[in-house]
Amino acid sequence: MSYKKIVLAYSGGLDTSIIIPWLKETYPGCSVIAVAADVGQDDELDGLEAKALKTGASKLYIEDLKQELVEDFIFPAMQAGAKYEGYLLGTSLARPLIAKRLVEIAKAEGADAIAHGCTGKGNDQVRFELGIMHFAPDMPIIAPWRMWDIKSRDEEIDYAEAHNVPLRINRETNYSKDKNLWHLSHEGLDLEEPGNEPQYEKDGFLEMSCSPLQAPDAPEYIELEFKKGVPVKLNGKRIGSVALISALNKLGGKHGIGLLDLVENRLVGMKSRGVYETPGGTILYKAHEVLETLCLDKLTLHKKQELSITYGELVYNGQWFSPLREALAAFVTKTQERVTGKVKLKLYKGNIINAGVWSPNTLYSEEIATFGESDYRQSDADGFIRLYGLPTRIQAVVDGKKA
Repeated sequence: MSYKKIVLAYSGGLDTSIIIPWLKETYPGCSVIAVAADVGQDDELDGLEAKALKTGASKLYIEDLKQELVEDFIFPAMQAGAKYEGYLLGTSLARPLIAKRLVEIAKAEGADAIAHGCTGKGNDQVRFELGIMHFAPDMPIIAPWRMWDIKSRDEEIDYAEAHNVPLRINRETNYSKDKNLWHLSHEGLDLEEPGNEPQYEKDGFLEMSCSPLQAPDAPEYIELEFKKGVPVKLNGKRIGSVALISALNKLGGKHGIGLLDLVENRLVGMKSRGVYETPGGTILYKAHEVLETLCLDKLTLHKKQELSITYGELVYNGQWFSPLREALAAFVTKTQERVTGKVKLKLYKGNIINAGVWSPNTLYSEEIATFGESDYRQSDADGFIRLYGLPTRIQAVVDGKKA
């Protein structure tokens, strides 16, 4: 195959930096249009245009997708309670959005193909490609890691040095990282051995959070207010969605909130070990879960908790645009109609402690639940238990006769 114009999902990291010269060598005469999604990487975007052009790109798009990421992907997943083996889906949630924008730019530029830097071992190759397939089913996709002879990150660095590609890493500190507004992941090096404790107290290891051992000795209280499942206020002040996540990241990071050391089951079948920092997201999930205990009835709450596992698996597996995920989203939206209220939390050395919850839609009645005098007729329980226990009693009688 030969391509004249290729759109590349570009981060400026090791993988995508060397892909630009590799594409130009592999497809002589092609132009490479780099697309960097601003999903909250902060200073990782500094100097990106100069770097992309120096390494051979003809153009760089930097697309600010932070608000769309939070409101159209993060909040719906949070409302669903979606997790994957405890992981709050930081990388997983950004990929379908980036794929969507890649296709939009590829169509606008008249590109022949879309390329990405995901390895053949990882989950992101599936997330990107399923997203691209959804919006452009006939678009060719180039995945260099599944084509070239490079076999390791050391060999990538060799290639970069040979092609004068500037790098921000070295061989000794070459963790594989992914950062956005929601999280930061760490993989590789000493973390590849599950028996090694993460170096939480080492300077420079954690970026969004801190070790609970280094957190303040005094707790801090915060209040989050929700309207129909969407967070709208922090400590009594209305705040935008992106600013809210940023503020919660600072609060959670200060108190060592949101660290996860996980050996997870990747989509491709292998187990992999990573350390995740999700300080603001961990706080937000906790607050929302606490509020739902007041606002949702038993059957809805339990079914929602059950379906949250499926929702999380779909997001993790790159199936954000699947009919099932969209159907589950409609269910979640319905459940959120009553999830309005305020939650007070205490942050202390890696812990999030419930300190109070209020809702105008509360299904909790102190008058009924009290240990004091109430209008609840305890004698009603007699008939209820006899009917509820009828199958148990009949089974025991039948089993007794068999014996």
